Amino acid sequence: MVKPHRDFGLNGGQQAGDAPPAGWLITLLRWFDNEAGVLPDDESHRQVDWLRTIPFIAMHLACLTVFWVGVSPVAVAVALGLYLLRMFAITGFYHRYFSHKAFRTSRPVQFLFALVGAAAVQRGPLWWASHHRHHHIHSDDPEDVHSPRQQGFLWSHMGWFLCRVHFRTRVELVRDWLKFPELRFLDRYDVIVPIGLAVGMFGLGELLESFQPAWGTNGLQMLVWGFVISTIVLYHATFTVNSLAHVWGRRRYATRDDSRNNAFLALITLGEGWHNNHHHYPASARQGFYWWELDATYLVLRLMALLHIVWDLKPLPAAFRDTRRSVTVPAAAEGESAR
Repeated sequence: MVKPHRDFGLNGGQQAGDAPPAGWLITLLRWFDNEAGVLPDDESHRQVDWLRTIPFIAMHLACLTVFWVGVSPVAVAVALGLYLLRMFAITGFYHRYFSHKAFRTSRPVQFLFALVGAAAVQRGPLWWASHHRHHHIHSDDPEDVHSPRQQGFLWSHMGWFLCRVHFRTRVELVRDWLKFPELRFLDRYDVIVPIGLAVGMFGLGELLESFQPAWGTNGLQMLVWGFVISTIVLYHATFTVNSLAHVWGRRRYATRDDSRNNAFLALITLGEGWHNNHHHYPASARQGFYWWELDATYLVLRLMALLHIVWDLKPLPAAFRDTRRSVTVPAAAEGESAR
C-alpha cells in the first residue's frame, strides 16, 4: 500500500547549501523512486526543490538542440502523434477516468492507458488523480494547491508541482485505486516509462536512418522532436487548464470557483478547455456540453465505447446543462463525484 511521506534533509526545509549528504542522496533517489525518504505534508514546505527540478529544467533547455539536429517531416509527424496520444491518455484516463470515474473499462486497458499517461512525464496516475481531486474539493479557495486567485498565475501553471510538499501522492484521496498493485508500482517508479520512450525514440530514428535514409531523420533528431519537444508542448498545454482556464474565457455557469470555458484551450487539450462546464458537473464523461463545443476526448471515448473498450460513460443530465443557478455543485459533492 502506498504510504504518505514526510521529508528530511534537503526536502525538510533546509537551504540547498546546508543540506546534509543524506538529504542530497534522498533527493536524487526520488528521481527514480518516488517513495525514497520522507516528505513534508504541510504548506510550510512550499520551497521549490531545485535539485529534483533539474530534469524538468533540462528538458526545456534540450529544446534548443533542435538547431543542431534539424527537422524533418517524419520527426514532426511523430512528435505530433505522440502529443495527441499522450494528451488523450491524460485527458481521457488520468483526468476523466482515474480522477472522476466518468466511465468504466477493463483492467488491462486501465493499465495500458496508465502507461501511456506516464509517458507524458506528468507523474503516475495516482499522484495525478489525488491532486486533481484535491483541486475539485478546494477549487480556488485558500487550500487549492494551484489556484491563480490564491497563489498567482506562474504558481498555478507550474510552480506548485515543483515544490516539496506536493511531491507526495495524496493517498487518502485515491484509496479506491490502491487495490491495483500495478498502478501503485507505476506511481512509485513512473520515470521508467518516459526513459523507455526516450530510448525508443532514439532507436526509431537510428532505424529510419539506416532503412529509410531519404526521410532525413536520425536518432538524435527523433529524440529531440519525438520526445523532448513533444513533451514540453504537452506539458504547457496541459498546465493551461490549471492557470489560463481560471483567468481567460467565459463563464456560462456561476460556479463557486473562477473556472472558464475557452475554445482555444479546448482545441489544444482535446476538450479540457470547457473548464467551467467541467466544474459545473465534474462527473460527466463529456465536457463540451453542446454540439458546437468540440470535445475530441469525448468523441474518442464514444468510439471506444462502440468498440466495447470502455463502457458506462456517465451522461450529462439535461437539467444540469440548462441551469444557470448561482453555486452549483458544493465542495463536498465535487469531492464525491471525483471518486
